[in-house]
Amino acid sequence: MIPRYARPQMVSIWSQETKFRIWFEIEAHACDALAELGVIPKDAAKTIWEKGGGATFDVERIDEIERETKHDVIAFLTHLAEFVGPDSRFIHQGMTSSDVLDTCFNIQLVRASDLLLADLDALLAALKRRAFEHKDTVTIGRSHGIHAEPTTFGVKLALAYAEFDRCRNRLVAAREEIATCAISGAVGTFANIDPRVEEHVAAALGLKPEPVSTQVIPRDRHAMYFATLGVIASSIERLATEIRHLQRTEVLEAEEYFSPGQKGSSAMPHKRNPVLTENLTGLARMVRSFAIPAMENVALWHERDISHSSVERYIGPDATITLDFALARLTGVIDKLLVYPERMDKNLNQFKGLVHSQRVLLALTQAGVSREDAYRLVQRNAMKVWEHGADFLTELLADKDVTAALSEADLREKFDLGYHTKHVDTIFNRVFGAA
Repeated sequence: MIPRYARPQMVSIWSQETKFRIWFEIEAHACDALAELGVIPKDAAKTIWEKGGGATFDVERIDEIERETKHDVIAFLTHLAEFVGPDSRFIHQGMTSSDVLDTCFNIQLVRASDLLLADLDALLAALKRRAFEHKDTVTIGRSHGIHAEPTTFGVKLALAYAEFDRCRNRLVAAREEIATCAISGAVGTFANIDPRVEEHVAAALGLKPEPVSTQVIPRDRHAMYFATLGVIASSIERLATEIRHLQRTEVLEAEEYFSPGQKGSSAMPHKRNPVLTENLTGLARMVRSFAIPAMENVALWHERDISHSSVERYIGPDATITLDFALARLTGVIDKLLVYPERMDKNLNQFKGLVHSQRVLLALTQAGVSREDAYRLVQRNAMKVWEHGADFLTELLADKDVTAALSEADLREKFDLGYHTKHVDTIFNRVFGAA
């Protein structure tokens, strides 16, 4: 985790202090269930909560113990015993380390998901506001980076809204899939711990019991989770790349907000660079990269090994912290995005009506001209615009083969911009609802 790309609330989820607090709660809830089942004294379960619940776990002390034991869970339990005293012998009854580690990891992922869902909600709100603001702001649509036909800037933002709404739905599903608990003991058979303990711990911590956990929670769940984060990152990059293209000097239809005192270049004082969206592109690459090791973690040896452990110590914090930062940054970009309708109009008309070529093509076919001939007639006039800067309508009106099929009034009518935007309301209703 790099502090430059981290926000405190998400970082806190992955702190050592938070992790040890969750470990304690897992153990203490298990003790409650064991006490109800008569496995350990009820007074012992009460003492564990009283003495451990208010404790401030000493990370340095746990690290000191681990240097000797070479085992993180044992180090924690040894430190916990220093608070609890003799009743600590009832902690971790019938459990194995993975019960604590896997359940904790899933709790952290669930909490991270809740923050990411809030991030997505903020982004969706910004996209919706700006989409309606520019619902009727006509701009050129591009395919292969080349002028195609008119659209509106609001439709571009509505597209992004729909995409991130799908991302949100995927994350809700990924959160549900990852929200499982395993308190099943060595190799997951419950030989030394009653399954009712797992059910109790799961309910207490807002999780579901893992149906079959071997000794670890199956990592296909985690693979799907991190793949979902990777898809969200890809959607971030898609929108960031669109903004970067629109900010190019030759285009300049939209631009990141440039604050007073901001500098774009150490050498060239005139520069206003798309640094935020470039940064988002890079961050998206990092989040996506975590999906591959998560998938490779699925194949563990027999009932467990720990080849996944080191991977998850990286990707759990780094993927969620980075994505949290990226979503917040993108929301800020959209919220303050500078939009230039006049430049959009200028770019749209740069090739003097060329964007209406399909309407003319279709009109010729409807007037009885074969599609092949109609295409040839329209293209030969379009090339004059490309190559000589001619006016498309003027060239069409001067082409006797074209005017033999279409009157001047018919041709002029085909250059109405409103034709291209007549279904914008339909698109918005599909994306945002009839309201």
